[in-house]
Amino acid sequence: MNTTDTPTIRIAPSILSADFSRLGEEVRAIEAAGADMVHFDVMDNHYVPNLTIGPLVCEAIRPHVTIPIDVHLMVEPVDALIPLFAKAGANIITFHPEASRHIDRTLSLIREHGCRAGLVFNPATPLDLLDYVMDKCDMILLMSVNPGFGGQKFIPSTLTKLKAARARIDAHRAAGGQEIWLEVDGGVKTDNIAEIQRAGADTFVAGSAVFSAPDDDKGYRTIMQQLRAQCRSL
Repeated sequence: MNTTDTPTIRIAPSILSADFSRLGEEVRAIEAAGADMVHFDVMDNHYVPNLTIGPLVCEAIRPHVTIPIDVHLMVEPVDALIPLFAKAGANIITFHPEASRHIDRTLSLIREHGCRAGLVFNPATPLDLLDYVMDKCDMILLMSVNPGFGGQKFIPSTLTKLKAARARIDAHRAAGGQEIWLEVDGGVKTDNIAEIQRAGADTFVAGSAVFSAPDDDKGYRTIMQQLRAQCRSL
């Protein structure tokens, strides 16, 4: 990564850590505070040991924000939900390769419904299958915790994996391929985001780090400014 240039920094607060009793207010506040996306975690108590939210909630918050909604599907199977989330207002849909029998087909299905498509890699999932589907990926999301719950600690080995993913993306771009965002999710804080960016990430999911701040746009703005400042200090 060329650190002499102004780095690309996208902050995507995860509403998994928001106050669900006033979700519309919460997503308006993070947009007002400068969030680049809303990260929307979908869990099915099957692929992961938790149950969260579905397309109806996505549809409900869509009128409250103008920024993209980044839907992370932690469900199995995935294909039936993709048209529902696209219709509900998702802009980006990512899924875990273990949850699809036909990864290429699922990526194509997301794009056919007008959304950016991406793959999510758990901490112990290798990156090898990217060799065959890079041309259909708009985002690669690396989990830096085991998926299922918010508030977990960052797994340090993710840094090595981020470097490997960044090398694959840079080689793909050098060969004439499309832009691919590299997102990281899990345990992102002000004290480690610079190291995470240095390893190659450009998009950062922050749940408890943002929503543990005072619950208004000023409190959220302060923490997001601190996260960005740590990246710019590289």
